[in-house]
Amino acid sequence: MAQKKAALLDVDGTLLDSNDAHAQAWVEAFAQLGHDVPFARVRELIGKGGDKLLPETIGVEKDSALGEDISKRRSAIFKKTYLPQLRAFPGARELLEALKARGVKLVVATSAQKDELGALLKQADLSDLIEEAATSSDAEDSKPDPDIVMAALRAAGCAPREAVMLGDTPYDVEAATKAGVSAIALRCGGWDDEALQGALAIFDDPRDLLRKLEASPFG
Repeated sequence: MAQKKAALLDVDGTLLDSNDAHAQAWVEAFAQLGHDVPFARVRELIGKGGDKLLPETIGVEKDSALGEDISKRRSAIFKKTYLPQLRAFPGARELLEALKARGVKLVVATSAQKDELGALLKQADLSDLIEEAATSSDAEDSKPDPDIVMAALRAAGCAPREAVMLGDTPYDVEAATKAGVSAIALRCGGWDDEALQGALAIFDDPRDLLRKLEASPFG
């Protein structure tokens, strides 16, 4: 397999152990406005953007007055209560350093909002390694639609066959596949191998991928 030119990187659940925190922030924001949404229901949707999560949980659009209110509350709760406690997964920084040393361009492809991405990368101690980023702010539709992956490809300046998507959810795999990009999946975000079917390869976490890098699609 030819060496890949770019790694399109999901952040939450892939590099940063944050999926549960995001789900809990949504649950609390919903509750503040009178909506009782179980944690498990929200948790299975983490990886999608608010444009998907809000209609699928309480049947409102993100750009509605209620949707915007809930989204703002969720962001405030997440930043104040949960973000300061988050840590990168073991090996996350070392993995990105190894990819960068191989000449692989590091481009974020996340359903997070642009105004949150900087804080997430800083908390994970990865800010200095990222070269470009595509967020839900750059796309009409979030994952599992391919918009964010396609925006990341444009930022990377490469064709789909020259990139690999690194993610942790079925939505990452589906979005990459729709964009013609091969996906590597990590189990650390909480999904099992059956849910991650369609990925070119599956590893436990960034450290596991780093250990097996030579045998991976980045080898």
